[in-house]
Amino acid sequence: MRSGKCGEVSRRSFIKLGVTGLAAAGATNPLGLHGRPAAGARKPIGLQLYSVRFDCEKDLPGTIAAAAKMGYQGVEFAGYYKRSAKELREMLDDNGLKCCGTHIGLDTLIGNELPATVEFNKMLGNEFLIVPGLSEERTLSRKAWLETARLFNNIAGKLKPEGMRVGYHNHSIEFKPLDGEMPWDTFFLNTSKDVVMQIDVGNALEGGADPVPFIRKYPGRAATVHVKEYSKSNPKAYVGEGDVKWKEVLALLEKIGGTQWYIVEYEAEGMPPLESVKRCLENLHKMGM
Repeated sequence: MRSGKCGEVSRRSFIKLGVTGLAAAGATNPLGLHGRPAAGARKPIGLQLYSVRFDCEKDLPGTIAAAAKMGYQGVEFAGYYKRSAKELREMLDDNGLKCCGTHIGLDTLIGNELPATVEFNKMLGNEFLIVPGLSEERTLSRKAWLETARLFNNIAGKLKPEGMRVGYHNHSIEFKPLDGEMPWDTFFLNTSKDVVMQIDVGNALEGGADPVPFIRKYPGRAATVHVKEYSKSNPKAYVGEGDVKWKEVLALLEKIGGTQWYIVEYEAEGMPPLESVKRCLENLHKMGM
């Protein structure tokens, strides 16, 4: 079975990488069913593997093992590196990790593609199927966003009996007014609560939007969150070292976000990927996470 494909959006030019598809702290943060924290445990922290994509290309098993050794409790895929779901699941199990999501193209969730996608993610033990971007025709106007919202509602209804959820991940365009309304609002005001609002904190700030009002506006929707830094003065800042008001953001997510996973993403050009994501995790631990 195919491991997914880029389809509607070539997320960050993933096709150019030749990757098939878009896409110890564990002792103190025990995980329950579907990677959710057990009662009384802190929220688990996962790693978006796009952050270390070149390491994954060279040595996927070694990179996943390195993430576990750092203290990450799960990984979110953005490509499957021509591996089967069974192979990927074995890598996760061997390192005591959970799959906290996949970034996949919208086309893998439509029509005849959906059953294979569901089967693949069941093998991974993954609940969250996140679309990280959309083709231009789906975002050109408020009307297009409304049609896209209806499509996501339809997908959410089909995934719910499977114990899975579809979601959408922002970049910056979602916070630029379009036809009198921000696309983020057009989309989430018109999708059901079953559609995950995977807010990328750094991307939102880059788009000129404070993430706090949006977390407040859509309580319980931020089931998984991308913990990414943003800094006007230092584009290479690690999590906790930039402009994000993490104390406020994290407190709100804990209180009303419905957040099950915090997912680190770091993409500064020229920085050592594995060392960088390790620093981000260490900083989160210093913040009490």
